Amino acid sequence: MPTIETDEHKSLREAVAALGKRHGRDFNREELWSEAAKLGYLGVNLPEAYGGGGGGIAELSIVLEELGAAGCPLLMMVVSPAICGTVIARFGTEAQKQEWLPALADGTRTMAFGITEPDAGSNSHRITTTAHRDGADWLLTGRKVFISGVDIADATLIVGRTEDSRTGRLKPCLFIVPRDAAGFTRRQMDMELQAAEKQFELTLDDVRLPAEALVGDEDAGLLQLFAGLNPERIMTAAFAIGMGRYALSQAITYARDRTVWNTPIGAHQAIAHPLAQAHIDLELARLMMQKAAHLYDAGDDVAAGEAANMAKYAAGEACVKAVDQAVHTLGGNGLTREFGLASLITAARVARIAPVSREMILNYVSHQTLGLPKSY
Repeated sequence: MPTIETDEHKSLREAVAALGKRHGRDFNREELWSEAAKLGYLGVNLPEAYGGGGGGIAELSIVLEELGAAGCPLLMMVVSPAICGTVIARFGTEAQKQEWLPALADGTRTMAFGITEPDAGSNSHRITTTAHRDGADWLLTGRKVFISGVDIADATLIVGRTEDSRTGRLKPCLFIVPRDAAGFTRRQMDMELQAAEKQFELTLDDVRLPAEALVGDEDAGLLQLFAGLNPERIMTAAFAIGMGRYALSQAITYARDRTVWNTPIGAHQAIAHPLAQAHIDLELARLMMQKAAHLYDAGDDVAAGEAANMAKYAAGEACVKAVDQAVHTLGGNGLTREFGLASLITAARVARIAPVSREMILNYVSHQTLGLPKSY
């Protein structure tokens, strides 16, 4: 894989950085989303035949990282074009592609993604949202929690389970559920985390869906699910790296300018070295993220799964440490609204927790990569 970004990637990074700088930390989500769409950034990973840029997750991760580094990350980019757009592009019917991909690319429609459940935690095999046939239709019943942006999404791609007619065992399937579907209700969750995108609990009470709401092959199971989850991990890494870079840039500027005892505080190694280490950790995380994106875009789903998990782990750890060090560098000023760092203390933790905890990633690596026995 290339270790140096192409000229096209460098140009994309510079252009998105300029966009982010224009909007800044006090950005309006709708205005930024609209402008990013008009410039072709939202659909950069989607097929050109359906209005996208014809790139991949590598390009989309650059967009999200640079917006985050400018202080204006768009969380729904992780969900709408990366997860939902990718799944529909790879496995959707022609009608689904025609209906959704151009609209996701130009920003006129968005889609949320619903997988997490109250009792399943990180165990996707315990998902209880089930779908069964009723004539030509499907009936979907279950609950979801911590689902981002449902209030602004035109539909939610719901992960449910259907019964395999041959074995009787449940297998995951994906359904497009319109926001106004009968029996589909949402309740905003009371979050301490303040973000432009809200979190919701969803209830699906015998939601009737037509046959064409099913995305892909009913028997494909985990293949289709992980086609969306690997990009989610890569994009979460981009989100975290961008956030960490923003915090670090604030700290560096402050350490250069803040003078105590006749010298800038950045001249002291107790300040300089932790900031340098934070920069190194973020750069290393980005390398793994780029590797994961390259493998995914090349169609190597197995290798991409390992790299995507590692990238998400590394980026989450680097982000938390960068934000913590940035706040510490500014001292009391790091907790003021003026510098915009205090809110990142909570936000940075999300990169360690979602969409999969660092402990589950360590389980994945120990089992899948190192071949160690499972503890559960």
